[in-house]
Amino acid sequence: MALRTRTIFFLSDHTGISVETLGNALLAPFPSVNFERHNLPFIDTISKAEEAREKILENQHQTGLPPIVFSTLMDPVIRAITRQSDALCFDFLETFTAPLEQSLGVTAVREDIKVHGLGQANEYDDRIDAINFTLAHDDGVDAKRLNDADIILVGVSRAAKTPTCVYLSVQYGVRAANFPITEDDLEDQQLPGSLQGLTSKLFGLTISPTRIQQIRQERRPDSRYASLAQCQFEVRQAEKLFKRHKIPYLETTHLSIEELSTKIMQLTGVARHNRKL
Repeated sequence: MALRTRTIFFLSDHTGISVETLGNALLAPFPSVNFERHNLPFIDTISKAEEAREKILENQHQTGLPPIVFSTLMDPVIRAITRQSDALCFDFLETFTAPLEQSLGVTAVREDIKVHGLGQANEYDDRIDAINFTLAHDDGVDAKRLNDADIILVGVSRAAKTPTCVYLSVQYGVRAANFPITEDDLEDQQLPGSLQGLTSKLFGLTISPTRIQQIRQERRPDSRYASLAQCQFEVRQAEKLFKRHKIPYLETTHLSIEELSTKIMQLTGVARHNRKL
């Protein structure tokens, strides 16, 4: 029997990134259920809380099923308004704050807290510097300051180097550069001149030939670049190159950018420089 669609609401008085992450983690073990997700961020006034409540009630009336609500609302008045429905509510702050208060022996601050604030000025500056560095060193565009990189991702074209570097810089404040491995490099089994002496900073990304072919086919249909034979050659030679030069690497085919970035941080020991925005 097919399961009906269930509506999910993510409520937050800030961006909603945290509540979506936590809520989706709880929903992940139910892949057979079709979830219709709605993110309602910046609910920081009574009028916005009432508007959110009406959306929840309207959805319940339309579907005949109680929505599922995940919330990280801080203000108790605003939180109470959004709970005026038959929805199944998961209040992350309410759930975890009371046990923490008891364990720490102090009362939690209930007023507005900038959970996702920019933090101290030096932390903000470090993060912006990391992002600018990553953008300036995308795909080997500028190799002048590669020695200043915390990590340099290498691999064949379309192996997820750019999005991973961007995530590392935004999420962890890491100066991440990426450098392409060309066909000549693969044939010679030598690292590009710009990477000489930087082996300790290198981390390789590889991917299944069939997957990279699909990606390249969308970019350059029916080209040699997108042919399965070319993709098989490049992936095979890239992995051989990584092993030859003792470069650690990961297979990206079935990993999300978040999972890939976390594994890279764990395997390399690169330090996280600042807090999440």
